[in-house]
Amino acid sequence: MLIAFWVVAGFLASAAAGLVLSRAAGAARETAVDSTSEVYRRQLAEIDDLAARGLIGEAERKSAYAEAGRRLLGARDAPQAPWRAGGQGRGLMLAAIVLASAGTLAAYVAVGHPGMADQPFAKRLAAWQAADPASLDPPQLAAVLSALTRRRPDDAEAYHYLAVAQGAAGNPAEAVRAMRHAVRLAPQRADLWELLGQALVAQAGGDVTPEAQTAFRAALARDPKSVAARFHLARVQIDAGDKAAGIAAWRALLADLPADDPRRQPLTQAIADAEGQPAGKPALPEAQLAMIQGMVQGLAQRLAANPDDPEGWVRLVRAYAVLGDAAKRDAALRQARARYAARPQTLAQLDAAARAEPMR
Repeated sequence: MLIAFWVVAGFLASAAAGLVLSRAAGAARETAVDSTSEVYRRQLAEIDDLAARGLIGEAERKSAYAEAGRRLLGARDAPQAPWRAGGQGRGLMLAAIVLASAGTLAAYVAVGHPGMADQPFAKRLAAWQAADPASLDPPQLAAVLSALTRRRPDDAEAYHYLAVAQGAAGNPAEAVRAMRHAVRLAPQRADLWELLGQALVAQAGGDVTPEAQTAFRAALARDPKSVAARFHLARVQIDAGDKAAGIAAWRALLADLPADDPRRQPLTQAIADAEGQPAGKPALPEAQLAMIQGMVQGLAQRLAANPDDPEGWVRLVRAYAVLGDAAKRDAALRQARARYAARPQTLAQLDAAARAEPMR
């Protein structure tokens, strides 16, 4: 099928080139039209018209008329040569077009392997499904889980795992979408509401948005001991200026955590930071921080493969700034500024993103 396409395309290109050259040859056989005489005749008529309207005197009319008449006679006596194009040039051009078409077809047959079967997505997906999940990268795993949710549309847990994979693949919007579907399927599960809130925080680069607050409150309504919900809602209180209430909520949370809980250390550090800073954003729990870092890494990998995404670069620079990674922030900023040097609006967004306040 593709060989036939190239044959037809080459024939049409040659035919079009032949038509253009044929028309050019026809034009070359015509004698060039002499417009000089007509110009001077119009000038004589205009002189008569100006004189008739009284805009020039009789002396000026005679002088102008005589000059135009002399030019007209000179133009009429000048030899008129037709314009012609060389036939050899036309032949060479037509031969070059035919050879280029034939060469393209030959190169495709030799290098393009027209008989090779394609690799549809369904076959690649089947290979990923048969492989060990640990060997798949996040986008591949997300594709496998997405297919699983299509086969099991009522499985909230499948959407939960899909959200985690999408987050690791650098697709926070898809992660949020999957978690929203999960909570619609199992609205009484506090852990899913908690995970939805965490996905929304990760999508916002660490900020607890109003929608994330709603998700955390829904988690608390179903499980008053939800650690992530209590932590982030206390962050909201501190950020809003009610530092005493927020720190008290954190201390209560710290008292409820077992002595060997790994979340105690970052929570203790967050309390110390909040008490020692007049207006600082406290640290995230280790698990939440790891989730955000995974999303940022996925975004960086996606931009490395497909760098023409100004909004993605702005998000990446802001994420590195929020995470406090100045080296990666500056490196990403340099790359993005070089790529979008001719787009002032994007440069302003990048600079604003680089000034985002770190979480720690």
